[in-house]
Amino acid sequence: MLNTLTTSFVSRLRARDAAAWFELWETFGPVLRAQLMKWGRGRVGVETVRDLSQETLAALSDSIDRYDPARGARFSTWLLAIAKHTLGDEMDRRNAQKRGSGKKSSVLDEEWMGQASGTSPDGEYEAAMFRAKVSAAIRLVEKASDFTDFSIYRMRVFDGKSGKEVADSLGTSEPTVSRRLAKVRDALRARLVEVVQTYSFTDDELTEADRNGLAFAPNKADDQAFDDAIADVFHKEMDARRRDQEASLG
Repeated sequence: MLNTLTTSFVSRLRARDAAAWFELWETFGPVLRAQLMKWGRGRVGVETVRDLSQETLAALSDSIDRYDPARGARFSTWLLAIAKHTLGDEMDRRNAQKRGSGKKSSVLDEEWMGQASGTSPDGEYEAAMFRAKVSAAIRLVEKASDFTDFSIYRMRVFDGKSGKEVADSLGTSEPTVSRRLAKVRDALRARLVEVVQTYSFTDDELTEADRNGLAFAPNKADDQAFDDAIADVFHKEMDARRRDQEASLG
């Protein structure tokens, strides 16, 4: 049974809610572009990948009315299947042009929807999808947080500065730094729960955060492990996005 956040998001997609589609692409677009480049193996350039990314979004829009997430496939598998279908269509079209014949667009094969395990064989892709979810939660918390509060979290967790270094740089006390750090951490835990639930169709996806050291329960003993895991995901995602930006610039 899907949670209400997921069903609400899918309903927004089906209603052609522009904000929902933008949210989807802002979060997972870089992952899909990287996957298209990987599959293309040099046969498709940056411009083609950019076009295919937009076509993937269009294909998602066309398929959302037929998609039944309750049949067992992961949210990530849904996106992956659409992207693979889009790239396959493009390669078939190119081959047809070489032969001098036409090529009609193929119909999306939806057999994968009923996979019992709901898992994807590509661990690298799944890791990237999870990092995208965590990064989306971080962005949302940053937008909603007090500037100083989030700056403290950024310096302590992402930049690895000590409490004393942060306190000295801001002209405040270490207890104040700890209190404001905890405030952002609590907000991030709550937002992460929402994001993971929104973009998850299976129980396996829902437990990804816990398996990656991001326990949702506000256990004091887990705070350092949570911050360390968040920092690790943040830096890996920033590296991935830098590579995506460099590739998009040619």
